[in-house]
Amino acid sequence: MPIPEALRGWTHEQKSVVLASFLGWTLDAFDFFLLIFVLKDVATDFGVSMTKMSTAVVLTLAMRPLGAYVFGRAADHYGRRPTMMVNIVIYSVLEFLSGFAPNLTALLVLRALYGIAMGGEWGVGSSLTMESVPVHARGFVSGILQAGYPCGYLLAAIVYGVLFPYIGWRGMFMAGVLPALLVFYVRRHVPESPAWSRRPAQEGSTIAVVRKHWKLALYTVLLMTAFNFFSHGTQDVYPTFLREQHHLPPHAVSVIAVVYNIGAMLGGIFFGSLSERIGRRRAIVLASLLALPVLPLWVLAGSPFWLAAGAFLMQFMVQGAWGVVPAHLNELSPPEARATFPGFVYQLGNLLASVNATVQIYLATHVLGGDYGLALGLVAGVVALLIALLTSLGVEARGVNMGSKDRSSLPG
Repeated sequence: MPIPEALRGWTHEQKSVVLASFLGWTLDAFDFFLLIFVLKDVATDFGVSMTKMSTAVVLTLAMRPLGAYVFGRAADHYGRRPTMMVNIVIYSVLEFLSGFAPNLTALLVLRALYGIAMGGEWGVGSSLTMESVPVHARGFVSGILQAGYPCGYLLAAIVYGVLFPYIGWRGMFMAGVLPALLVFYVRRHVPESPAWSRRPAQEGSTIAVVRKHWKLALYTVLLMTAFNFFSHGTQDVYPTFLREQHHLPPHAVSVIAVVYNIGAMLGGIFFGSLSERIGRRRAIVLASLLALPVLPLWVLAGSPFWLAAGAFLMQFMVQGAWGVVPAHLNELSPPEARATFPGFVYQLGNLLASVNATVQIYLATHVLGGDYGLALGLVAGVVALLIALLTSLGVEARGVNMGSKDRSSLPG
């Protein structure tokens, strides 16, 4: 669907909802990826190995399902808008406090709590957005919303490249309090979801919903596990790969990260919009399979220029597949738990994939003789094929009425 067509018929309130949800996910990702860029520096300051330091990433990812459940339940019961505001304040404050951690143990506790807050934002923001925008624009908006994740990565890369030499890793974490300012915009300009407004009380527990739709829940958790290995397997250790294997300075790592995150944003919008024409599943399968021929350039290139080119193409495909996910999961979700179900299964997939950084670092340092590139390539190649297979075996509900409790339109 051409982008101008997708933008037709929008109200001012709908535009505000999309902007707020995009910024909420962008700034959440910004806070998360600040740690990715300084793993080595924090490990050095605390006198621990990189494998131990990667536990901070694992804990953040592992705690996200709890956040998806807690904040999703709150959003289904009290509304999407107030829950989003509370969520943004909590993750911003926890990020700020991380800058004061006196040792690794304290930092791990703060990153675990931050993971709870981070886990809540995606489900609440995506449900608010998908329930608010015109049906014909869901694919395009899905790409826009998911583009917030690489946009946050890009902002973190810029802060790392420009400010890190002056403020250090502690100052970078303290800068993570800035997203709290977004609450003022949400409070002033963002209305409540019209779908939730028609349902003043939550119907049934999340456990009851999952039990009723257990096949759908199991399938989406498996799919999101593969998706999270795809994203984190191509992102979390990549700056370390550039620094440790190619010995690039922080500025060069930052520039390459900016380049591949621009590719990620463009890919999410492109494939999200494309899914409105060819279907959600076909768009996901196409993006994941196109990542395979990019693998050699992505990890075997010998110069910063070609590394940046390979990273741009890889993230165009990875986040291209991801760009379909917000629409796809929300359309498949049972309406009585739409703020909880998509975020919960997404973050359960994150939990199962949370070992990615540790596994890749261990493979590189203990099995592959320091070859981070091969460790990255192995994970990316396997999960790209797995995503294509799982997606092709699934169903979709493109265009389903999100204001209705009737699930008869769902295939399968």
